[in-house]
Amino acid sequence: ARMVAAADQAGGCLDQVSPAYRASAENLVHYLSLRRQDIRPLQRRLAELGLSSLGRAESCVLASVDAVGHALARLLGEPIPESHGIGTALPDVQSGQRWLAEHTEALLGAAPEERSVRIMVTMPSEAATDPSLVRALLAAGMNVMRINCAHDDPGAWLAMIRNLRTAEAELKQSCRVFMDLGGPKLRTGPVAAGPAVIHIRPERDPYGRPVAPARIWLTAQDNPRPAPSPEGVTLPVPGDWLESLAPRDVITMLDARGANRKWSVVAKNTEGCWAETFKACYVVPGTPLRLSRKKGRRSQCTVGAFAPHPGVILLRQGDCIRVTADPKPGQPAKTPPQGRRREPATIACTEPKVVGQVRAGETIWFDDGKIGGTIEAVEPGAFLVRITHARPGGAKLRGGKGINLPDTDLVLPSPTPEDLAQLPFIAEHADAVEMSFVNSVADVRRMEAHLRALSVEKPAIVLKIETRRGFENLPAMLLEAMCWPCCGVMIARGDLAVECGFERLAEVQEEILWICEAAHVPVIWATQVLENLAQKGLPSRAEITDAAMGHRAECVMLNKGPHVLEAVSTLDNILTRMQSHQTKKRAMLRELRLAHVGAVPERTG
Repeated sequence: ARMVAAADQAGGCLDQVSPAYRASAENLVHYLSLRRQDIRPLQRRLAELGLSSLGRAESCVLASVDAVGHALARLLGEPIPESHGIGTALPDVQSGQRWLAEHTEALLGAAPEERSVRIMVTMPSEAATDPSLVRALLAAGMNVMRINCAHDDPGAWLAMIRNLRTAEAELKQSCRVFMDLGGPKLRTGPVAAGPAVIHIRPERDPYGRPVAPARIWLTAQDNPRPAPSPEGVTLPVPGDWLESLAPRDVITMLDARGANRKWSVVAKNTEGCWAETFKACYVVPGTPLRLSRKKGRRSQCTVGAFAPHPGVILLRQGDCIRVTADPKPGQPAKTPPQGRRREPATIACTEPKVVGQVRAGETIWFDDGKIGGTIEAVEPGAFLVRITHARPGGAKLRGGKGINLPDTDLVLPSPTPEDLAQLPFIAEHADAVEMSFVNSVADVRRMEAHLRALSVEKPAIVLKIETRRGFENLPAMLLEAMCWPCCGVMIARGDLAVECGFERLAEVQEEILWICEAAHVPVIWATQVLENLAQKGLPSRAEITDAAMGHRAECVMLNKGPHVLEAVSTLDNILTRMQSHQTKKRAMLRELRLAHVGAVPERTG
């Protein structure tokens, strides 16, 4: 009765959704009503009777409750109660699963023959210039190409898509194109550059004895050439001085610490020359280098300019850092003259509006949760953070790193002006647009309005759930997204783990899966799937299990990496195996291929 009443109250909202989702939206409302109460005691009693405990009712809620009620009435010999779900336009077990499959195919394309879960792959920049890479990914099992609009440019995106279309024609396979908008992502501003100094050091054994020399690639500063091999450091020097060098020459120098050092020239070609040394030294722009020969004149030059170290701010537990709206580069903490208070480090936020929206006592996280703190005070144009979480010895904060404010009710524009500038390209070329950091129904409505202004009903809209607010508002945002002809949800577990707490991520991702199944909306399981395999070529045991858990979604996303082809093949194998064991929350009891009890030898003696 509560479920039916909830659907009646939501009638106006339900009437706005697309006809393809009307019954699915009503089923979602029924599910939310059911889950507003704790039915665990009822579940235990139903299970004792051998009846459904409603633990897998997501796709057909009212019909499931009706079926249990009818079975109980028959057991008691009582009249069959009125049906609310069975025999209506609302989903039953078969139609609920069928509608989810239809909505999944509309969003993600037809499933491959071997497996039902699709594989999405994020494109590296090389996909624009290397058609063979795209072809290999498609052949390995990629079903959806994902293009991250935070990287590359429209020319590169178009080249990636054209490479995909060529590969589709060659392999006679189809693949969808999803494009990911950056959204209102909070990041740290730039940090003032560190010193321009290079530490040159030889390889040493465990006792500190040098076993291999340090290598220095000397190249002309007016026409620098890359080193022919990756080992060693590169230093620019005047071209005419470089020309005068020859193998077996000795270069002497006084390094940045005042230490006398000698380098031996060991090889030379038209691009530059190699020098070696068995002693460590520190070199800065302007360091004098002297060429000394037994015969012939001596000459001198200075090392040319080279890039300084990227700026970093070292933060330890108990330190303070001031986050400002001022875009100027951040600075490490300054040590004042004796007797004066230490000036805390500073860093800018890329969204200055945030500075006025935070409150003292709220939590803040930097760099995917590697550094955490509490906001101690809010000042005009800034707020002060006390660091509470950092690795022993301190953690380095750099520019361009993510900022999460899970306790703050942020009001940020979504889609952003940058997103809107990219939307016409996406509307023309992509099958779906992924909304990053979507937090409210208003965000979804704005996206729909901008797409309508482009006179399109494609691309589909995918809600990326990566904030606490986005998770809490998911049901309402889903009902709004279902007004669009096609929609989906991505569990973006990176920022979501930081926002909700790593220990709660498993619970949150389960709830997202349940809610979306009730709405018959497909889910993409994303972030760090087989990450070690894609990046390093060897998976961890935990990430293999994680990839298998992703089978309960309709699509699993892989990020780019040097070994992404191997990751696609491995994921294809895992998903194909898992579909005979698990469908959503339902275990599939395929026969176990183990030794039969009768095959166990009897004990003797």
